[in-house]
Amino acid sequence: MLALEWLKNARDIMTQIETTQLENIKKAAAIMADSIECGRWVHTFGCGHATLPIEEMYPRIGGFVGFHPIVELPLTFFTNITGQMGVHQFVFLERVEGYGTEIMKGHTFDKRDTMWLFSHSGINNVNIDVALEAKKQGMKVIAFGSAAEARGKQTRHSSGKNIFEIADLVVDTCAPAGDASVPLKNHQDKIGPVSTMAFVTCVWMTVTTVAEILAERGVKLHIHPSHNVPGDTTAKQRLEEALAEYKKRVAGV
Repeated sequence: MLALEWLKNARDIMTQIETTQLENIKKAAAIMADSIECGRWVHTFGCGHATLPIEEMYPRIGGFVGFHPIVELPLTFFTNITGQMGVHQFVFLERVEGYGTEIMKGHTFDKRDTMWLFSHSGINNVNIDVALEAKKQGMKVIAFGSAAEARGKQTRHSSGKNIFEIADLVVDTCAPAGDASVPLKNHQDKIGPVSTMAFVTCVWMTVTTVAEILAERGVKLHIHPSHNVPGDTTAKQRLEEALAEYKKRVAGV
């Protein structure tokens, strides 16, 4: 049964992440904790399905203030598939060198910030632009993606580097290069991609570690609460407090 084959592939990747990436996850979390503790941001960026781990982080029940999502609509909204903002336009835009540099101009950064990038392949220009610009501005750059599979692949960027070569720290999601993992009878292409599951696994392993570090330092976290639990009379207040803290940080207070 192909469903069970996909499930085994997903479990195997989660095991690989646990056995090979835990130390780098801890290191990444420590860098992020430093940024959040001093009132700054962990900026998160990706394209296409690599925006899903970003949307998973904040605002999200169980997430907390300190993660700033940078999600460009033309680089993620291709559910139209064809027509306006369709797949063809997305594939073109993520390969346009210089686009990421222009995206960075729309935000305010600080050298105490961390830039957290998500890219399965690590070779597309917009992610590399963002990584290079973040480094220029003095930020630590952390990249999550299929780093081992990217070795030897030709980058599309004139710098000659992929994001894993630029980043200060890399966490390998352990997903296969082709992403899809299940062969299908009478078909050339596989089905059942695993990169999103791998990204989200790495995200929550990292974010929970950031929370653990900050809590041990005595830092108060502004956690996004569930407002669907019967009897929780302060959930709305806690949500308002979290959003107020987010607005304060956006304003640079």
